[in-house]
Amino acid sequence: MRLIHPAPASGPADDAEPDLAELYAYPGDRWLRVNMVASADGGTWLDGASGGLSGRGDRKVFGVLRGLADVVVTGAATVRAEGYGPARPRKSWAALRAGRTAVPPIAVVTASLELDLSGPLFTEADPDARTIVVTCEAAPRDRRAEAARHAEVIVAGRDRVDLALAVKELGGRGLGRVLCEGGAKLNAQLAAAGLIDELCLTVSPLLIGGDAARVLDGPASLTRLRLAHVLEDEGFLITRYVREG
Repeated sequence: MRLIHPAPASGPADDAEPDLAELYAYPGDRWLRVNMVASADGGTWLDGASGGLSGRGDRKVFGVLRGLADVVVTGAATVRAEGYGPARPRKSWAALRAGRTAVPPIAVVTASLELDLSGPLFTEADPDARTIVVTCEAAPRDRRAEAARHAEVIVAGRDRVDLALAVKELGGRGLGRVLCEGGAKLNAQLAAAGLIDELCLTVSPLLIGGDAARVLDGPASLTRLRLAHVLEDEGFLITRYVREG
């Protein structure tokens, strides 16, 4: 893996492995970062999941981003499609997570509460980082009560999940450095609410066509970004964009 933008201070011949923890350090205690992988033609899944688009460098950055985050947020559809389990401790996270839980909790956004509460995401989560369910008042009361027996529950909004309130509630729990792993519909809702501070996007050297969603799949919005850095690894471009201003 090599840093190609901005150019390393020592020049293009510098083959030193970039310090990912430094490159991706959160600039503050309240920050929302979206991390996605997409094909060169913009698709965000292959055969229904993102794994086929990923590569060695992307997976390495994925691990560092999780290690740096206070909480990992994802939509229920992504949990189902990707077969989510809880984050697992890594030796490499020891310094990144000093003073925090060994792993970041996973927070699932769902208005319907259609979740497999008997799955590993809920039954195998670290007791110090229980899975969080983010829902709304309109969610079925029986499902909400059942969810509360297996996870921490945050109720944000009446008829649908109020993402700004949800992020505020997470921050109030000391989980202000947020890593969102999609899916595309949740990303679009976050963008429309003006909540995305940063986009980490890996461009995979594949053309896939088909009907895979783009990184944002939902209401139109406009967020101006500046390019912070670009890494290259085996033809993958691993980019980081930060919101202007």
